[in-house]
Amino acid sequence: MQALHNLRGAFDPDGPSWEFSAYWTQPGPGVVFSILLLVGGDVVSRTLAQLAGSGLTPVALSFGWASYASTALVSAIGEKRLMPTPDCACQVINASSGYVRDNSNWILSRIVRDFEDWADHGKKDGPIQRRVEEIRNDAWESAKARPEKKETCASTSVEKPLRAGLCVSVYEAGHANIGYAGSDWIYWTGFGTILLQLGIAAIPYVVFSDSAILLITVLGNTLSLITGSLSQWTREKWACRQQATKVTVLTKGNGSQHAIVVMSKGKGLDLEDLATSSTRLDIITSVKLRIFIGILAGLWILLLIVAAGIQKNTGFLLAIGALGTLQNVIVAGVWRYPKDFGVPLEFNEVIADKKVMPALYAVESKYPGVGRSMLNTFFPGMLREDEEKKWKEFEDIANAVDKASKS
Repeated sequence: MQALHNLRGAFDPDGPSWEFSAYWTQPGPGVVFSILLLVGGDVVSRTLAQLAGSGLTPVALSFGWASYASTALVSAIGEKRLMPTPDCACQVINASSGYVRDNSNWILSRIVRDFEDWADHGKKDGPIQRRVEEIRNDAWESAKARPEKKETCASTSVEKPLRAGLCVSVYEAGHANIGYAGSDWIYWTGFGTILLQLGIAAIPYVVFSDSAILLITVLGNTLSLITGSLSQWTREKWACRQQATKVTVLTKGNGSQHAIVVMSKGKGLDLEDLATSSTRLDIITSVKLRIFIGILAGLWILLLIVAAGIQKNTGFLLAIGALGTLQNVIVAGVWRYPKDFGVPLEFNEVIADKKVMPALYAVESKYPGVGRSMLNTFFPGMLREDEEKKWKEFEDIANAVDKASKS
């Protein structure tokens, strides 16, 4: 009974609430340290890839920077690269030769990944979106009209397909702008975030005469701006020839809804060359750059250790890191127009059909060689006899035109 009495006397219902309150108002240095250490740097890497190139890359201080610094050092030494691998697999087809290359460039992967967002200037009722909706409806009506569907239509409804046929959008390349990282809200939000972080960091300095948080924020953002200003970003991001005259096709491959035809006409980048930029030996990181990145990584780790030693007002540091992480996440994932990657594209027309082969016929009829270049991608197997005959007719016409132009 005495032990039970002692236990009751020791129980303080206000104790846990006070501890939780203290935990959130004054997070210990171990809490901040753990968050800084555990949050991955892949988000920072993608944010840099989105915004780097112009020399001034506004990527705010965030929890992922310390982790990214070590990853960047390993990448610079091992892979001899800074740009991350593309996050969307796609192919680049030379419309003249039909040669297909797997893309390894960040810009092209984002152009293809976000095509449905930036096509029609982001409008949902543009010509491309309308044409896609039309072929989906055509495919839906055809499916409902099939004999086997008519027998069961009373009890089973035919769902509208999410994808149908092939939609080929034709663009003409504008004058390429190498080193242009865009001037949209995505770019400028970095500067706004940095200013807001400095404002938060100034609060403990003004109110409590504690300059530690402000010092960490200034040093962290300085290191981030230096890291993003490396010229290596520009060399890797736009590693290709310019003023190309090629016609190229961008697509996710067999089964995809869209194919993007880009006619360079002597103004744009060589997209086929850009797709294989990761294999070029003339853009690998130099020994001096690797050493410099190693120094930056050391400074980031040192900054992390200093931040972990802060005992007062660490909640402000936590808020600053959270704000920077939010900016990083938004920038890393959001879509952008091709012009914000220095690759302006002007829309010409869209060609689509509820069946892939008729769509390729239509493209080939208007743009000789372009439709045929996509044939092996979308039909890697044997063709039917009538299809073989049709493509033979296209080939004869193309040969006749080519012969006439040379005579």
